[in-house]
Amino acid sequence: MKIVSTAEMKAIEAQADAHGLTYLQMMENAGRALAERVLRFDSGWSEALGLVGSGNNGGDTLVALTHLARAGWRTRAYCAYYARRKLNDELIQNLIQAGGEIISSEADDNFYSLSAFVGSANILLDGLLGTGAKLPLKPEMARVLAALKVIDSKIFVLAVDCPSGVDCDSGATAPDCLRADLTLCMAAIKQGLLKLPSFEFVGDIEIADIGLPIDLPLWTQITRFAPHREWVARHLPPRPLDAHKGTFGTALIIAGSLQYSGAALLAATAAYRVGAGLVTLAAPVPLHAALAAHLPEATWLTLPHENGFVERAAAILVAQNLQRVTSMLIGPGLGTKETTRDFFAKLLELKLPPLVVDADGLRLLAQIPDWHKKLPPLSILTPHAGEMSALTGLSKDEIQNDREAIAKKFSAQWGHVVVLKGAFTVIAAPDGRIAILPVATPALARAGTGDVLAGLIVGLRAQGLDAFESAVAGAWIHARAGLAALGAVGSAASVLAGDVLACVQKIMAKLNNYAPLIVASY
Repeated sequence: MKIVSTAEMKAIEAQADAHGLTYLQMMENAGRALAERVLRFDSGWSEALGLVGSGNNGGDTLVALTHLARAGWRTRAYCAYYARRKLNDELIQNLIQAGGEIISSEADDNFYSLSAFVGSANILLDGLLGTGAKLPLKPEMARVLAALKVIDSKIFVLAVDCPSGVDCDSGATAPDCLRADLTLCMAAIKQGLLKLPSFEFVGDIEIADIGLPIDLPLWTQITRFAPHREWVARHLPPRPLDAHKGTFGTALIIAGSLQYSGAALLAATAAYRVGAGLVTLAAPVPLHAALAAHLPEATWLTLPHENGFVERAAAILVAQNLQRVTSMLIGPGLGTKETTRDFFAKLLELKLPPLVVDADGLRLLAQIPDWHKKLPPLSILTPHAGEMSALTGLSKDEIQNDREAIAKKFSAQWGHVVVLKGAFTVIAAPDGRIAILPVATPALARAGTGDVLAGLIVGLRAQGLDAFESAVAGAWIHARAGLAALGAVGSAASVLAGDVLACVQKIMAKLNNYAPLIVASY
């Protein structure tokens, strides 16, 4: 699902029109897709109310209502700015001829009709305002939205392209913004929908095909997207029947200290759950006795330590055990002792396998001169805002205020994949590709969840997945597992990292319905 600014979408539509896909045809395609989505609800519904403004979203809504009317539905269009749509407007006439009704908000001063129509309809199509709406809203639009807010109704709201009252670039919202259950975006997600507070109003997000040519130049230039289940499933490695553990690679995880032993266990288990063939846990000697029984599937590389923290001499032992390693994670729970920093610096002198750096590993990196030049090509860095601050010297506020631009800039500058964690995690590749997860939940705001994410990414990387795809797929699985854990536990305050880890296998099971498999036929 591509993500665009309103200016980008406007330019794309203009180019499509110039290449023969007219605005009228795009509107027809959008309206038909909207109606088809309504008809796919297995609900027994038969009455739709459309909020119609003067813009393109209003036109899409009129087209959709016309298709629904022809399918036997009772349809009404509640039109604001009705005077601007002439009585002989083709879209209005088509709806009337199909048996639909037209009601003007200008003739409904007290909103009695609106209240009655909302009360009888099964679904409300919100095409009142579009992607070009700016705040503050014009009074007549604000009045309609305010009236809807006080109408006591459980009607299902389907927003056409965006909920009315949202700024589709900044993510700001009007006081009476209409909350949607589902937002059907036309061709692409508008960037403001993946920002707060607007994200709280969009409900689920889906995409409607409006017929844009896939080779349209401006369309192909959009490399920013929101990953979805099908995308992730397509990129998971196949699991052939004749596979052995070597088929799925070996992940070496350098993690843990006496103070943070759980981080190593979470990361290693996650790497196995996402499909790595073998996971070797390289951790300080004291952790072996404490953790080995909790993950008997792991092999161990016990490292020399200084008071429970990996010491510099451990680099020699790691160097002697890299022969079959196909990816390596360093960082979860390591601590930031000087001796551990020297260990990491020594490692960077070696020819390392594909690398993922997380947590304390990032803070250690920040202390090593020219660290980004010493990492293997296309290493994966997984900082939260605080760790990104340590790496860049920027304040956390500077980072949080422009997360996408910051991730993109430093990914290109460093030559590595950056996974900037947080609400709407941003994954940036040096070649300019950007993925933004459409997920923001406090269920993942808990110690240890980042260790699970790092383990998922290194597990995918071990199986031969490219760096960017490993980061995006791992982040998506992690986010969905977080939401599944929230559903299972029932309270975001009570979700633990272990709950998220436990839900990874559920997400993987769902992905297997889409992933390419080699199976026997009977």
